Amino acid sequence: MDSAHAQLEELKIKIAQANLPPEISEKLFNLIKITSSGSELDNLITYIDFVISLPFGKNTQDILDINRAKQILDKNHYGLQSVKNRILEYLSVLILNKRNPERAKRAEGHAPILAFIGLVGTGKTSLAYSIAESLGRSVARIPFGGLGDPVTLRGQPRNSIGAEPGQIIKAIKLAKVSNPVILLDEIDRVAAEHRVDIMGVLVELLDPSQNQSFLDHYLDFPYDLSQVLFIATANNTGNIATAVLDRLEPIMMPSYSDEEKLIIGKNYLLPKAIGEAGINNNLLSIDEITWPQILRPLGFDSGIRSLLRSLQNICRKIARKVVEGNSGPFKITQENLGEYLSG
Repeated sequence: MDSAHAQLEELKIKIAQANLPPEISEKLFNLIKITSSGSELDNLITYIDFVISLPFGKNTQDILDINRAKQILDKNHYGLQSVKNRILEYLSVLILNKRNPERAKRAEGHAPILAFIGLVGTGKTSLAYSIAESLGRSVARIPFGGLGDPVTLRGQPRNSIGAEPGQIIKAIKLAKVSNPVILLDEIDRVAAEHRVDIMGVLVELLDPSQNQSFLDHYLDFPYDLSQVLFIATANNTGNIATAVLDRLEPIMMPSYSDEEKLIIGKNYLLPKAIGEAGINNNLLSIDEITWPQILRPLGFDSGIRSLLRSLQNICRKIARKVVEGNSGPFKITQENLGEYLSG
Protein backbone atom coordinates (compact mmCIF):
# COMPACT_ATOMS: atom_id res chain seq x y z
CA MET A 1 0.00 0.00 0.00
CA ASP A 2 1.59 3.31 -1.05
CA SER A 3 1.75 6.35 1.24
CA ALA A 4 -1.04 8.30 -0.50
CA HIS A 5 -3.41 5.34 -0.38
CA ALA A 6 -2.62 4.79 3.30
CA GLN A 7 -3.33 8.43 4.07
CA LEU A 8 -6.66 8.29 2.24
CA GLU A 9 -7.64 5.18 4.17
CA GLU A 10 -6.72 6.94 7.40
CA LEU A 11 -8.95 9.86 6.42
CA LYS A 12 -11.86 7.47 5.85
CA ILE A 13 -11.41 6.10 9.37
CA LYS A 14 -11.32 9.62 10.83
CA ILE A 15 -14.54 10.55 9.05
CA ALA A 16 -16.28 7.34 10.12
CA GLN A 17 -15.31 7.89 13.75
CA ALA A 18 -16.30 11.56 13.80
CA ASN A 19 -19.86 12.37 14.78
CA LEU A 20 -20.64 14.33 11.61
CA PRO A 21 -24.01 15.02 9.98
CA PRO A 22 -24.61 12.36 7.28
CA GLU A 23 -24.54 14.86 4.42
CA ILE A 24 -21.15 16.17 5.57
CA SER A 25 -19.68 12.68 5.88
CA GLU A 26 -20.92 11.87 2.38
CA LYS A 27 -19.33 15.04 1.01
CA LEU A 28 -15.97 14.17 2.58
CA PHE A 29 -16.05 10.57 1.36
CA ASN A 30 -16.80 11.81 -2.17
CA LEU A 31 -13.81 14.16 -2.02
CA ILE A 32 -11.57 11.24 -1.04
CA LYS A 33 -12.74 9.30 -4.10
CA ILE A 34 -11.55 11.99 -6.49
CA THR A 35 -8.27 12.85 -4.73
CA SER A 36 -4.95 11.32 -5.74
CA SER A 37 -1.75 12.59 -4.12
CA GLY A 38 0.64 15.52 -3.86
CA SER A 39 -0.57 19.01 -2.93
CA GLU A 40 -4.16 17.99 -3.65
CA LEU A 41 -3.95 15.34 -0.94
CA ASP A 42 -2.23 17.70 1.49
CA ASN A 43 -5.01 20.27 1.01
CA LEU A 44 -7.65 17.59 1.51
CA ILE A 45 -6.05 16.37 4.76
CA THR A 46 -5.97 19.92 6.10
CA TYR A 47 -9.58 20.47 5.04
CA ILE A 48 -10.95 17.25 6.53
CA ASP A 49 -9.05 17.76 9.79
CA PHE A 50 -10.61 21.20 10.09
CA VAL A 51 -14.14 19.99 9.31
CA ILE A 52 -13.85 17.13 11.80
CA SER A 53 -12.75 19.63 14.48
CA LEU A 54 -15.99 21.63 14.19
CA PRO A 55 -18.49 21.14 17.05
CA PHE A 56 -21.50 19.85 15.07
CA GLY A 57 -24.41 19.53 17.48
CA LYS A 58 -22.28 20.27 20.56
CA ASN A 59 -23.88 22.90 22.76
CA THR A 60 -23.13 24.30 26.19
CA GLN A 61 -25.94 23.87 28.70
CA ASP A 62 -26.97 27.41 29.61
CA ILE A 63 -26.97 28.49 33.25
CA LEU A 64 -30.44 30.04 33.56
CA ASP A 65 -30.01 31.88 36.87
CA ILE A 66 -30.88 35.57 36.77
CA ASN A 67 -29.60 36.19 40.32
CA ARG A 68 -26.23 34.72 39.39
CA ALA A 69 -26.15 36.92 36.29
CA LYS A 70 -26.82 39.99 38.44
CA GLN A 71 -24.02 39.03 40.83
CA ILE A 72 -21.56 38.61 37.95
CA LEU A 73 -22.49 41.96 36.41
CA ASP A 74 -22.12 43.71 39.78
CA LYS A 75 -18.81 41.91 40.45
CA ASN A 76 -17.30 42.89 37.10
CA HIS A 77 -18.79 46.37 36.58
CA TYR A 78 -19.30 49.27 38.96
CA GLY A 79 -22.26 51.55 38.23
CA LEU A 80 -23.84 51.28 34.75
CA GLN A 81 -27.14 50.43 36.42
CA SER A 82 -29.36 51.25 33.44
CA VAL A 83 -27.14 49.15 31.17
CA LYS A 84 -27.09 46.23 33.60
CA ASN A 85 -30.87 46.41 33.99
CA ARG A 86 -31.29 46.14 30.22
CA ILE A 87 -28.95 43.14 30.10
CA LEU A 88 -30.90 41.42 32.88
CA GLU A 89 -34.16 42.04 31.01
CA TYR A 90 -32.62 40.55 27.88
CA LEU A 91 -31.39 37.50 29.80
CA SER A 92 -34.81 37.11 31.46
CA VAL A 93 -36.48 36.83 28.06
CA LEU A 94 -33.83 34.33 26.95
CA ILE A 95 -34.40 32.28 30.13
CA LEU A 96 -38.18 32.19 29.67
CA ASN A 97 -37.80 31.11 26.04
CA LYS A 98 -35.33 28.39 27.04
CA ARG A 99 -37.81 27.09 29.60
CA ASN A 100 -40.61 26.99 27.05
CA PRO A 101 -39.07 26.38 23.59
CA GLU A 102 -42.43 25.58 21.98
CA ARG A 103 -43.81 28.96 22.94
CA ALA A 104 -40.61 30.59 21.72
CA LYS A 105 -41.05 28.92 18.32
CA ARG A 106 -44.59 30.24 18.04
CA ALA A 107 -43.61 33.76 19.03
CA GLU A 108 -43.39 36.21 16.16
CA GLY A 109 -40.02 37.76 15.42
CA HIS A 110 -36.73 37.23 17.19
CA ALA A 111 -34.89 38.97 20.00
CA PRO A 112 -32.64 41.70 18.60
CA ILE A 113 -28.89 41.52 18.99
CA LEU A 114 -27.49 43.61 21.83
CA ALA A 115 -25.11 46.32 20.63
CA PHE A 116 -23.15 48.36 23.15
CA ILE A 117 -22.46 51.83 21.75
CA GLY A 118 -20.01 54.19 23.41
CA LEU A 119 -16.58 55.72 23.61
CA VAL A 120 -13.37 53.78 24.16
CA GLY A 121 -12.94 52.46 27.69
CA THR A 122 -16.59 52.61 28.76
CA GLY A 123 -16.88 48.85 29.30
CA LYS A 124 -18.50 47.61 26.08
CA THR A 125 -16.29 44.59 25.48
CA SER A 126 -16.11 43.49 29.12
CA LEU A 127 -19.93 43.51 29.36
CA ALA A 128 -20.08 40.96 26.55
CA TYR A 129 -17.66 38.72 28.46
CA SER A 130 -19.80 39.08 31.59
CA ILE A 131 -22.90 37.97 29.67
CA ALA A 132 -21.03 34.90 28.47
CA GLU A 133 -19.85 34.18 32.00
CA SER A 134 -23.36 34.49 33.41
CA LEU A 135 -24.69 31.97 30.89
CA GLY A 136 -21.71 29.66 31.24
CA ARG A 137 -20.95 29.90 27.52
CA SER A 138 -17.66 30.03 25.66
CA VAL A 139 -16.86 33.38 24.12
CA ALA A 140 -14.92 34.35 21.01
CA ARG A 141 -14.09 37.88 19.87
CA ILE A 142 -13.87 39.01 16.25
CA PRO A 143 -12.28 42.48 15.90
CA PHE A 144 -13.74 44.54 13.06
CA GLY A 145 -11.42 47.52 13.51
CA GLY A 146 -9.70 48.03 10.14
CA LEU A 147 -11.30 44.92 8.62
CA GLY A 148 -10.70 45.36 4.92
CA ASP A 149 -12.21 42.41 3.11
CA PRO A 150 -15.40 40.35 3.62
CA VAL A 151 -13.34 37.28 2.68
CA THR A 152 -11.81 37.57 6.16
CA LEU A 153 -15.26 36.73 7.53
CA ARG A 154 -16.38 34.27 4.83
CA GLY A 155 -13.14 32.41 4.11
CA GLN A 156 -11.18 31.57 0.96
CA PRO A 157 -12.30 28.63 -1.23
CA ARG A 158 -10.46 25.40 -0.42
CA ASN A 159 -8.73 25.10 -3.80
CA SER A 160 -7.57 28.74 -4.00
CA ILE A 161 -4.20 30.21 -3.08
CA GLY A 162 -4.17 31.16 0.59
CA ALA A 163 -7.26 29.07 1.29
CA GLU A 164 -8.45 29.26 4.89
CA PRO A 165 -11.69 29.46 6.85
CA GLY A 166 -13.23 32.79 7.72
CA GLN A 167 -13.18 34.40 11.16
CA ILE A 168 -16.74 33.30 11.96
CA ILE A 169 -16.10 29.58 11.48
CA LYS A 170 -12.70 29.90 13.16
CA ALA A 171 -14.50 31.37 16.18
CA ILE A 172 -16.84 28.37 16.27
CA LYS A 173 -13.86 25.99 16.18
CA LEU A 174 -12.11 27.96 18.93
CA ALA A 175 -15.22 27.94 21.14
CA LYS A 176 -15.63 24.14 20.66
CA VAL A 177 -19.43 24.49 20.81
CA SER A 178 -22.07 25.62 18.34
CA ASN A 179 -23.71 28.04 20.78
CA PRO A 180 -20.94 30.34 21.99
CA VAL A 181 -21.16 34.07 22.54
CA ILE A 182 -19.46 35.71 19.56
CA LEU A 183 -18.45 39.30 20.11
CA LEU A 184 -18.48 41.39 16.94
CA ASP A 185 -16.19 44.13 18.24
CA GLU A 186 -16.16 47.67 16.80
CA ILE A 187 -18.36 46.96 13.79
CA ASP A 188 -18.34 50.66 12.90
CA ARG A 189 -14.58 50.68 12.23
CA VAL A 190 -14.35 48.53 9.09
CA ALA A 191 -12.42 49.87 6.11
CA ALA A 192 -14.59 52.33 4.18
CA GLU A 193 -13.98 50.78 0.75
CA HIS A 194 -15.35 47.40 1.85
CA ARG A 195 -18.04 48.61 4.26
CA VAL A 196 -21.00 47.72 2.04
CA ASP A 197 -19.84 44.12 1.51
CA ILE A 198 -18.95 43.59 5.16
CA MET A 199 -22.29 45.02 6.29
CA GLY A 200 -23.93 42.52 3.93
CA VAL A 201 -22.19 39.65 5.74
CA LEU A 202 -23.29 41.13 9.08
CA VAL A 203 -26.91 41.19 7.96
CA GLU A 204 -26.69 37.49 7.17
CA LEU A 205 -25.02 36.72 10.52
CA LEU A 206 -27.56 38.63 12.57
CA ASP A 207 -30.69 37.50 10.74
CA PRO A 208 -32.10 34.24 12.22
CA SER A 209 -33.75 33.38 8.93
CA GLN A 210 -30.33 33.40 7.22
CA ASN A 211 -27.72 32.45 9.80
CA GLN A 212 -29.02 28.90 10.19
CA SER A 213 -27.32 28.17 6.87
CA PHE A 214 -24.25 30.44 6.88
CA LEU A 215 -21.93 29.59 3.99
CA ASP A 216 -18.21 29.83 4.61
CA HIS A 217 -16.38 29.62 1.26
CA TYR A 218 -13.68 27.36 2.68
CA LEU A 219 -16.16 24.87 4.10
CA ASP A 220 -18.34 25.01 0.98
CA PHE A 221 -21.36 23.82 2.92
CA PRO A 222 -23.79 25.71 5.20
CA TYR A 223 -23.12 25.81 8.93
CA ASP A 224 -25.91 26.47 11.43
CA LEU A 225 -25.18 29.61 13.47
CA SER A 226 -28.70 29.99 14.84
CA GLN A 227 -27.64 28.94 18.36
CA VAL A 228 -24.87 31.56 18.55
CA LEU A 229 -25.48 34.54 20.81
CA PHE A 230 -24.06 37.48 18.87
CA ILE A 231 -23.18 40.70 20.69
CA ALA A 232 -21.89 43.79 18.90
CA THR A 233 -19.98 46.88 19.99
CA ALA A 234 -19.36 50.20 18.25
CA ASN A 235 -18.09 53.67 19.10
CA ASN A 236 -21.04 55.21 17.26
CA THR A 237 -23.74 54.20 14.79
CA GLY A 238 -22.84 56.59 11.98
CA ASN A 239 -20.93 54.02 9.91
CA ILE A 240 -23.30 51.10 10.49
CA ALA A 241 -25.68 50.21 7.65
CA THR A 242 -29.40 50.70 8.29
CA ALA A 243 -30.09 47.04 7.53
CA VAL A 244 -27.63 46.05 10.28
CA LEU A 245 -29.02 48.59 12.75
CA ASP A 246 -32.50 47.15 12.16
CA ARG A 247 -31.24 43.88 13.64
CA LEU A 248 -29.52 45.48 16.64
CA GLU A 249 -30.74 46.89 19.89
CA PRO A 250 -28.34 49.74 20.65
CA ILE A 251 -27.53 50.29 24.31
CA MET A 252 -25.76 53.58 24.87
CA MET A 253 -22.84 53.44 27.29
CA PRO A 254 -22.63 56.42 29.67
CA SER A 255 -19.39 58.20 30.48
CA TYR A 256 -17.91 57.64 33.93
CA SER A 257 -17.78 60.52 36.40
CA ASP A 258 -14.59 61.14 38.39
CA GLU A 259 -16.34 59.80 41.50
CA GLU A 260 -17.21 56.55 39.70
CA LYS A 261 -13.72 56.23 38.25
CA LEU A 262 -12.21 56.69 41.70
CA ILE A 263 -14.20 53.73 43.05
CA ILE A 264 -13.45 51.65 39.95
CA GLY A 265 -9.77 52.51 40.20
CA LYS A 266 -9.48 51.57 43.87
CA ASN A 267 -11.70 48.49 43.95
CA TYR A 268 -11.36 46.99 40.47
CA LEU A 269 -8.42 48.29 38.45
CA LEU A 270 -5.70 48.65 41.09
CA PRO A 271 -6.12 45.07 42.40
CA LYS A 272 -6.06 43.88 38.79
CA ALA A 273 -2.87 45.82 38.02
CA ILE A 274 -1.19 44.57 41.23
CA GLY A 275 -2.07 40.98 40.35
CA GLU A 276 -0.77 41.34 36.79
CA ALA A 277 2.52 42.78 38.05
CA GLY A 278 3.05 39.96 40.53
CA ILE A 279 3.63 42.22 43.52
CA ASN A 280 2.18 41.89 47.02
CA ASN A 281 -0.84 44.01 47.95
CA ASN A 282 0.88 45.39 51.05
CA LEU A 283 3.79 46.82 49.03
CA LEU A 284 1.78 49.62 47.40
CA SER A 285 -0.31 52.45 48.74
CA ILE A 286 -1.56 55.58 46.99
CA ASP A 287 -1.95 58.85 48.86
CA GLU A 288 -5.61 59.89 48.78
CA ILE A 289 -4.86 63.38 47.46
CA THR A 290 -2.88 61.84 44.57
CA TRP A 291 -5.82 60.00 43.00
CA PRO A 292 -7.24 63.03 41.10
CA GLN A 293 -3.97 63.32 39.16
CA ILE A 294 -4.08 59.60 38.32
CA LEU A 295 -7.71 59.87 37.20
CA ARG A 296 -6.99 62.76 34.84
CA PRO A 297 -3.38 62.59 33.66
CA LEU A 298 -4.29 64.20 30.33
CA GLY A 299 -7.60 65.89 31.19
CA PHE A 300 -11.11 64.48 30.93
CA ASP A 301 -11.47 60.89 29.71
CA SER A 302 -14.94 59.33 29.47
CA GLY A 303 -13.66 55.78 29.89
CA ILE A 304 -11.33 53.94 32.22
CA ARG A 305 -8.74 52.61 29.79
CA SER A 306 -6.20 55.36 30.41
CA LEU A 307 -6.75 54.97 34.18
CA LEU A 308 -5.97 51.26 33.91
CA ARG A 309 -2.83 52.00 31.87
CA SER A 310 -1.62 54.48 34.51
CA LEU A 311 -2.13 51.98 37.33
CA GLN A 312 -0.42 49.24 35.32
CA ASN A 313 2.50 51.62 34.68
CA ILE A 314 2.83 52.31 38.41
CA CYS A 315 2.75 48.60 39.28
CA ARG A 316 5.29 47.65 36.62
CA LYS A 317 7.75 50.21 37.94
CA ILE A 318 7.30 48.86 41.47
CA ALA A 319 7.80 45.32 40.16
CA ARG A 320 11.15 46.41 38.68
CA LYS A 321 12.21 48.04 41.95
CA VAL A 322 11.41 44.82 43.83
CA VAL A 323 13.37 42.69 41.38
CA GLU A 324 16.33 45.11 41.65
CA GLY A 325 16.39 44.61 45.43
CA ASN A 326 14.19 47.38 46.84
CA SER A 327 11.89 45.66 49.33
CA GLY A 328 9.54 48.63 49.76
CA PRO A 329 6.87 49.41 50.82
CA PHE A 330 6.09 52.04 48.19
CA LYS A 331 3.78 55.02 48.64
CA ILE A 332 2.63 57.03 45.62
CA THR A 333 2.41 60.73 46.45
CA GLN A 334 1.94 63.96 44.52
CA GLU A 335 5.71 64.49 44.73
CA ASN A 336 6.79 61.15 43.22
CA LEU A 337 3.82 60.38 40.96
CA GLY A 338 5.63 61.71 37.91
CA GLU A 339 8.38 59.15 38.38
CA TYR A 340 5.87 56.29 38.29
CA LEU A 341 3.82 57.59 35.35
CA SER A 342 6.76 58.54 33.13
CA GLY A 343 7.51 56.60 29.97
